[in-house]
Amino acid sequence: MAHFKQVIIAAALAGAALAAQAASNTTPPQNAQLQKSEIARGDPARWYQDDTSPAAQLRTLRKEIGAALAEANLACKQGPAAERRSCLRDAQATYRQDMAKAEQIREENHQH
Repeated sequence: MAHFKQVIIAAALAGAALAAQAASNTTPPQNAQLQKSEIARGDPARWYQDDTSPAAQLRTLRKEIGAALAEANLACKQGPAAERRSCLRDAQATYRQDMAKAEQIREENHQH
């Protein structure tokens, strides 16, 4: 029985290694090269500059809300098919709620 467990564990580890290898090979070479050069240059300075006006803060917040929706949609699509429709519907509802109260969120995040 102990030998059987060792074989199962070894097979699971081999499968995980193959899955990791397959995942790392999904990036096209030109994209991988671009990513390496961007990483070498470091973060853009604009990432560390505060938005100076309420309009700029709101614009950034709306971008972030949109990005959160895109991430949620991707997670839903990678999840179980049986839950996909409700997951996408919930993600869209959260997006609409966040966009509707974006000004309130901006004010809460930028109180002095």
